[in-house]
Amino acid sequence: MRWMSVNEVQARLPELVKQIASGEEVVITDHDLPVARLVRQEPERPQARRPGSAKGKLRIIADDDAHLADFRDYMP
Repeated sequence: MRWMSVNEVQARLPELVKQIASGEEVVITDHDLPVARLVRQEPERPQARRPGSAKGKLRIIADDDAHLADFRDYMP
């Protein structure tokens, strides 16, 4: 873990991003007090889709055709 001032981080950000990507951590200090920590962000892995996982989240109202009147020119 490396400690660096805000000014140092601003001057060397591209270099630090490469180091952080390889697993190193950087603590950012302001007037010698730690204020933030830069760490590698692991990419989020998408969850596998499950059949039926959206069940009950969509409701279709069969009697609601009034809103379609605005689209009559576009419908066959």
